[in-house]
Amino acid sequence: MPPQPAPTPTRRAVTQLDHRLEAVTGHDIDTLWTYRDRGALDEPHTQLVDRHRTLANAQIGVTFYLKLLNRLTSGEFPVDGALFARIDRTVDQLEEAANARDAAAQEALAALEPIEAAAAASTPDEGRLSTDDRAALLAIAGGAKLHEHLLTGRLSVTASSGTRIPYPQMQQLERAGLTVRDTSHPVHAGQPVSLTDAGRAALLDARRTPATHAPTSPARPGAPPSTPAKRR
Repeated sequence: MPPQPAPTPTRRAVTQLDHRLEAVTGHDIDTLWTYRDRGALDEPHTQLVDRHRTLANAQIGVTFYLKLLNRLTSGEFPVDGALFARIDRTVDQLEEAANARDAAAQEALAALEPIEAAAAASTPDEGRLSTDDRAALLAIAGGAKLHEHLLTGRLSVTASSGTRIPYPQMQQLERAGLTVRDTSHPVHAGQPVSLTDAGRAALLDARRTPATHAPTSPARPGAPPSTPAKRR
């Protein structure tokens, strides 16, 4: 039986909290990690990204031992006492890795939840819709659904036209009261997303192009109408 290879991760592991970090920050995980390395984050977000990295590393261990267990039970090796002993050892290692992953997830949640609460309590800036928000509302107006990937837990919004809307952007529109989800449907089956009355009104306002007129200075009361000066 060949020796057990050491885990050599080449890609960042996907965790169950990725979509929540992306939703509350408006950035994908790779961008957040880059900002952390550059020292561009404040203290709460720095702590959050550090704990998320610990969680991602712990997830790598779970994935490694899970794949090893699948290999040991695939029929590739002779079924004997040595195989049973190795399976038992791998199960114990998988359990330890899962416990470490769960503990890291709790630490990450402790840093994430205050940031989510602060974002939910903040009032969205009032103003005209951006071009991206207008395009997203137009796509949602034709029908859209929010889906959750069963394996990764990632959330994505797809319009009936095929347009994909970033989930953080959809969260911002929802917090602003412009969109609403039908939560009676499970996310993994697709939650319909539609415009609220405020969303439709905002979209109509954005589609209006008010005409501009040259300002005219009002005449003084009692003053005669102005006449063009005669040329000499």
